[in-house]
Amino acid sequence: MDERALIRRYFSRSAPLAGERSAIIVGIGDDGAVLRPEPGYDLVVAIDTLVEGTHFLRDMPSAAVGHRCLAVNLSDVAAMAAEPRWAVLALAIPEVDEAWLSGFADGLFALADRYNVALVGGDTVRGPLAATVTIHGQARPGQVVQRRGAQPGDGVWVTGSPGDAVAGRLLLMDPDKKTGHDELRQELIRRFLFPEPRVLEGQQLSGLATAMLDVSDGLHDDLGKLLAASNVGAEMDIGCLPLSTALQTLCPRDAIEHALTGGDDYELCFTVPAAAESSLLKAAESWPVSVTRIGTIIAGEGARWSLDGRPYRVPDSLWQHF
Repeated sequence: MDERALIRRYFSRSAPLAGERSAIIVGIGDDGAVLRPEPGYDLVVAIDTLVEGTHFLRDMPSAAVGHRCLAVNLSDVAAMAAEPRWAVLALAIPEVDEAWLSGFADGLFALADRYNVALVGGDTVRGPLAATVTIHGQARPGQVVQRRGAQPGDGVWVTGSPGDAVAGRLLLMDPDKKTGHDELRQELIRRFLFPEPRVLEGQQLSGLATAMLDVSDGLHDDLGKLLAASNVGAEMDIGCLPLSTALQTLCPRDAIEHALTGGDDYELCFTVPAAAESSLLKAAESWPVSVTRIGTIIAGEGARWSLDGRPYRVPDSLWQHF
């Protein structure tokens, strides 16, 4: 199967998604896509790469790889409170494995269809297994939420239960480890394989959150990026961390460390002024995920974590590429 046949079979769709017909002037099959953003919107662009051996194992289900390569980009758009619209994919594969490609495409398009995201182009090459997605979204001028903007007195909030994904990844790497809690084990593994980008939640935080980012490198490290961008500090309470039952049951000794430094959660961490807190809680009533206040923005720099009133030193176990 040559490149053109591969693209036609797995990545070309017979018609654009509903609502996209007037927006996609030229899609897959030409030298470039031609898109027409809606009038009055700013363009939001993000890119991420997943590489075998770094972000996933070779025996990881290909549907999960397809899901994750789009999910991590959707999460970036969500962190900007924007609406995702179009994506392009660069896929490097060592050989044509039709079963793998079919699963990858199924995982990618299942998530894309949920958020009405159209794949409008890309490239396929022979090489070490890797997938790069560039996503394009849109937001009204002034409606995006950046990492900078947090002010002293703002509450620090997080969606979901950080730490689950890294626990799932470690369980996948040690399949012979017996836990005695098969359902909880599968729940953590699912959180790693199929992370849920908080797209709709992010859009609803526009006008409420003063600063926001997604949790990809670990809650402590990512919060530090938000604080540095906003030129503020934070007092954080370990006791408020929303640790899941699965994480506490299967990883009782490492639960806190996983939540603070694990990464791969793709939850949203954001700040909200006291005056907007009731509006946040009202909006969150319709969310499929919990939202928890875990700290307060203060003047200064860096995050100061405490547990039972005593300072807590965050372990230095952050993953770094270099």
